[in-house]
Amino acid sequence: IMFLILINVSHPIHCLRGSLYRLLHRPNVQLDEKRRMRMALDVAKGMNYLHTSHPVIVHRDLKSLNLLVDKNWVVKVSDFGLSRMKHHTFLSSKSTAGTPEWMAPEVLRNEPANEKCDVYSFGVILWELTTLRMPWKGMNPMQVVGAVGFQHRRLEIPDDVDPTVADIISDCWQTDPQLRPTFAQLMSRLRRLERLIVDRT
Repeated sequence: IMFLILINVSHPIHCLRGSLYRLLHRPNVQLDEKRRMRMALDVAKGMNYLHTSHPVIVHRDLKSLNLLVDKNWVVKVSDFGLSRMKHHTFLSSKSTAGTPEWMAPEVLRNEPANEKCDVYSFGVILWELTTLRMPWKGMNPMQVVGAVGFQHRRLEIPDDVDPTVADIISDCWQTDPQLRPTFAQLMSRLRRLERLIVDRT
């Protein structure tokens, strides 16, 4: 099954700040907690749009490298090269192509997957936004496949991470995809978190 994503180029989106990955992992990064949680909410909004489309669109390669930041610090989801329409329960096409550091364990095992694989990837992005670390740094892609896909390992969440954020990340990383939240649920939780951050500042 093939589908097209049409982009209106008459009003191009200028993402002058580059990728979220570049912003998070450059030396002396200066992004306060409020801005980083707003970025997470932007990603959740974009993914919720895809997942509530008819038919559902599954990104399948969601990572900070594919998130572009505009001049107003708004994050846009990009690069739909591996995207697929959901057909009935599982994806209408599957492939192990992608970036293992952000991929769900069921995808790494080349098992049938649905849109919840994007939720797992979002958890890795939220971990990046929270820790400002590179996921699985020091491991090569095949080592990541083994660790996540077959040894059931997850990135370590530092003890100093806000417990509310840690819970969201952990929920996104549930082994059973059906136990992972939807992006609508994530949006609600991130909005509550954003209000708490504002109250603290």
